[in-house]
Amino acid sequence: MKQLGILDSAFINLEQANTPQHVGGMGIYDPSTAPGGFVRFKDVIASFERRLGNLPLFRTRLVEVPGGIDRPYWIKDANFDVEFHLRHIALPEPGDWRQLCIQVARLHSRPLDLSRPLWEAYIIEGLDNIPNVPKGSFAVYTKMHHSLVDGAGGASFMAALHDLVPNPEQGMQPEAEPRLVDVAPSMAELLTKATFNSVVNTAQLVGGTLKNTRDMGKYALGILRKEIPRPDISAPKTILNRPVGPHRVFDAAEFPLEGFKDIKNAVGVTVNDVALGIIGGALLRYLKSKGEAPQEGSLAAALPLNMRTRRGSTDDNNQVGSVFTSLHTDIEDPLERLTAIRESTREAKESGEASPMVDALKIAGVFSPLISRSVAGFWARNDLSRHLPVNISTCISNVPGPDFPLYCAGAKMVDYYGLGVLTPGMGIFHLVFSYSGKVTLSVLADRDIMPDPEFYHDCLVGAYEELYAAAIALGAVNARAAGVAAKAKISSPKRQRPVGSSTPKNRRPAAAATRKSASKKASPSASSRASTTTAKKKAKTRTAKAASAGRKKAGKAKTPAARPKAKRRAAPRARPKVQPKLRSA
Repeated sequence: MKQLGILDSAFINLEQANTPQHVGGMGIYDPSTAPGGFVRFKDVIASFERRLGNLPLFRTRLVEVPGGIDRPYWIKDANFDVEFHLRHIALPEPGDWRQLCIQVARLHSRPLDLSRPLWEAYIIEGLDNIPNVPKGSFAVYTKMHHSLVDGAGGASFMAALHDLVPNPEQGMQPEAEPRLVDVAPSMAELLTKATFNSVVNTAQLVGGTLKNTRDMGKYALGILRKEIPRPDISAPKTILNRPVGPHRVFDAAEFPLEGFKDIKNAVGVTVNDVALGIIGGALLRYLKSKGEAPQEGSLAAALPLNMRTRRGSTDDNNQVGSVFTSLHTDIEDPLERLTAIRESTREAKESGEASPMVDALKIAGVFSPLISRSVAGFWARNDLSRHLPVNISTCISNVPGPDFPLYCAGAKMVDYYGLGVLTPGMGIFHLVFSYSGKVTLSVLADRDIMPDPEFYHDCLVGAYEELYAAAIALGAVNARAAGVAAKAKISSPKRQRPVGSSTPKNRRPAAAATRKSASKKASPSASSRASTTTAKKKAKTRTAKAASAGRKKAGKAKTPAARPKAKRRAAPRARPKVQPKLRSA
């Protein structure tokens, strides 16, 4: 039995109906690399089960202290059943990218069962009509409570569930020895521990308050002396800062890592800066299309920091902080905007390292769950985030993945997308993930804040094209690729649109406009129209006579058996009721 750390407990205390505190990820897998060319559901279960022995926290559940007077505990679940946490579902027809995004968004909007180990995984089949995805592929969507993992921990969890080769050693079997479990603590035991912890927590709270006050004074003095950069976090309020509801939307765009590196090398920035530049440009495009672009000021973003590597601390499962930075959306030129982002992120990280506000989230974990949850509920119900001095438009998390392929139950992972947490006043979350030569920009948003994620996907692609083209014009990218590199470096969108839906309604297609213009310029006279009509009638008569003669001649000739009458549209092939590329156990 282990008590949750302060930050881990904070994520439990901040759990609300509209803002569940879990993170997620979705991988798409090609089963053709597995032994036999297919994967059964029981193969995925076995793959998960044999790895959970190395992840004991994922076999534990929460035990609350009576009255919420102390932080909860993790205990090893005696009734743990891996099949409860792994679910098998299929997409409805037509099984395209849009259907997959809708399904994942719905799954991510549902809170986890806090009485069970705090994770779930869904094996999703029926991915039949997604461009750039091999036929017969399946997806695995996993969600874990933020009290279990942070961004870096989630990447470690993903790595632990995969192999480096399609067919690993057969000796890797689930451990046969019995698992150790905890006896559920009694109420008396929990209350006794809470009494002792209350003394310790009070001392920590007083000591922490004094330390933070002293650190805040040093931080403010450092800014006044210009020893620490002043963070640029002023931002206007937009439609992106509306209250967060219970429903979610999800979409993602995929790019080659090589294209990001080309831009990075051309401007002298980092890959993370390039991602921020693309997201800032996409948000600006999106707001302009709605007529909601801010007249003054720039959008701002929250950037999570991995404090585990910065401070060498391993006390909690979560070692995450956050800093704020400007996206400089008030700068039109994409290269100038990217250069400004480079300076802002550098200053934000330098000031964030020194700022005690990077640990502000711990406040929700210091106080008892009873107090923290009451305050969080009151805050959410009354939308108090609208009174915050900083209007954060989005959170952007960058999680670097491996540059080599991973395998689950022998199936190769071809794509991976991340999903984060929405909080009151911040209804959009971006996750940047690099894997095997590709970069995915995933977006999770409140459905009322962003009802058209497909359009925002196009904004991301357009922002990338604009930035890459600007880098080419700068002359820093190979001139031989000019004109085609920007588009060639983008994979096709992983969804299918209705024909013609990409053309804006208020804009006539070029071909149609040309035809109309030509007809206006060359309007024939009445006499010429009459002569043209006469010529058409004569030509029609000649054509009818020739056709009649042809039919008579064909009737005398020896012909094959008559075929059925031609249909305007070929009958669609029946889709089998069972489509088990991913076979049931």
